[in-house]
Amino acid sequence: MKKIISTLFVAVALLFAGVQSAQAQFSWGIKGGLNLQKADFDRSDLDTDNFTGFFVGPMAEFTIPIIGLGVDGALLYSQTGIKEEDETLKSHNLEIPINLKYSIGLGKLASVYAAAGPQFAFALSQDKLEWTDNIKNYSSKPFKKSQLSLNLGVGVKLISHLQAGVTYNIPLGDTAEYDVPTGVNDANEIIMDAIGAKNKTWKIHVAYIF
Repeated sequence: MKKIISTLFVAVALLFAGVQSAQAQFSWGIKGGLNLQKADFDRSDLDTDNFTGFFVGPMAEFTIPIIGLGVDGALLYSQTGIKEEDETLKSHNLEIPINLKYSIGLGKLASVYAAAGPQFAFALSQDKLEWTDNIKNYSSKPFKKSQLSLNLGVGVKLISHLQAGVTYNIPLGDTAEYDVPTGVNDANEIIMDAIGAKNKTWKIHVAYIF
């Protein structure tokens, strides 16, 4: 997976170099949509429900019309989370996706595209995991402060301004780390054990390109 990320970085860098010499088109817009997530834990006996959040923010893209290649990036406020039975933990993040995009025209009014690239995420704030046993109160912030993931997506662009697509986001490492009870010691204190969780996300978006 790290080799894939490195290859995408090289491709993006080469494309930016090509943009400087070719008659590339630059455009920007507003992007928003839904995060549809389900967390996978390290332990098979733990399960979660589906969590739905949202994201919104500005985006920009460079496109070389003749060959259909381009790069797009965005600066997104994104709400993610983990839902387990009756408890929901949310994380509010700054996400920066950078995708290499290949488009195929379907006439003057529409085109379809495929995109792939890395995404960087930084936690702005998050819910605390809190609970109490007979002796002690427990509190922790389960989500990682920063995350690296891989985006794979497809979409359509209509009348040069409206864009819609779906992206599958794959985390490259744990999204969160939980402390869970595994037993009780001689002092009647609960023994905690750390487990990891990965949030795999379907991102559905619409964007208006100016």
